[in-house]
Amino acid sequence: MHTPIQYVDVHRVLCSGPGDLAGVQALVASGALRPADIVAVMGKTEGNGCVNDFTRDFATARWCDFLSPHLGCLPSEVGQRVALVMSGGTEGVLSPHFTVFSRRWVAAEPQHLGKRLVVGVAHTRDFLPEEIGRSAQIECTAVAVGEAMRDAGIAHAADVHFVQIKCPLLTSNKVDAALQRGAVPVTHDSYASMAYSRGASALGVALALGEIAAPVEEAATALLSDWSLYSARASASAGIELEANVVIVLGEAEGAASPYRIAHTVMRDAVDAASVRQMLHLALGMDADGASVLPGLVNLLAKAEASPDGRVRGLRHTMLNDSDIHATRHARAVVGAVLASVVGDTALYVSGGAEHQGPAGGGPVAAIVRVGPPGDAGVPVL
Repeated sequence: MHTPIQYVDVHRVLCSGPGDLAGVQALVASGALRPADIVAVMGKTEGNGCVNDFTRDFATARWCDFLSPHLGCLPSEVGQRVALVMSGGTEGVLSPHFTVFSRRWVAAEPQHLGKRLVVGVAHTRDFLPEEIGRSAQIECTAVAVGEAMRDAGIAHAADVHFVQIKCPLLTSNKVDAALQRGAVPVTHDSYASMAYSRGASALGVALALGEIAAPVEEAATALLSDWSLYSARASASAGIELEANVVIVLGEAEGAASPYRIAHTVMRDAVDAASVRQMLHLALGMDADGASVLPGLVNLLAKAEASPDGRVRGLRHTMLNDSDIHATRHARAVVGAVLASVVGDTALYVSGGAEHQGPAGGGPVAAIVRVGPPGDAGVPVL
């Protein structure tokens, strides 16, 4: 009698728009994907990635409508069963797509040695407007990361390679509601609130993974000011479509049956392709020049940021001074092009706004690579 082991599958599915699930439906029809096994979806949608990017909400609603009958629940309940993270903004060469994670337990012994990909999810409670960007969000996120690690079967923080979070932002209605109750939000500016929410979420990850030792209150005081505090594995995306933090932990575990591996690195700045090449080569065994990446690469997951000091390698950039296009959009376009040049692929998950996610001006990058064929563990892919 074998102890059930975790089998994770990952599909990257291109789309013609935020509501296009034809590629996903084809996978289901072919038997390659079973909707009941889906635990998380990370989407790149083609909006502006700012406060009024409704492509995120539209994509989320389409996924909820699609999964509802398969999961036997209402569309409004799907978000509690499946972690749906939609990141807006596919500037430059980035191509819109969905990365779908499915998970099941199988009664088989893995046919490989070493660690393989596992995934875990968790949710925080809903946040009051005045809690966004403050210690409550940091603390709740840290707790949720621990819950997601346990859900994934990850015992050690060192085996966590990427933590994707979808977090809420402040709208004018939320700010007004807080003020009428006598509460003071961290900012009255909706766009600025995205940075506070992303930063607080990232510091929560850093605390959970032991990357910083600062107490929660101290971390909250340092938010958006002390850039020496950061997580090398956090990726946070803010949106209007939720009130809580959704947490997806991606890592590795011994005994997992998945035919995938995951590794991470940190880009020191927006043009640091060398770190990505080194990670692909050293951690995942790819050719140093990336020549053999395409056959096995499922996706690169990355954060992008316009350096807050206004410089890249000592030279001045103007991303922070552009009143027509927000800096987060510039950064996604730059990092998307740099990463695409490394792997020769443009359907990459690049999210803007890397406050406390990697060093100032840089950001975490993770690569998911298939290292075995379907049925790698002696179990057919359903």
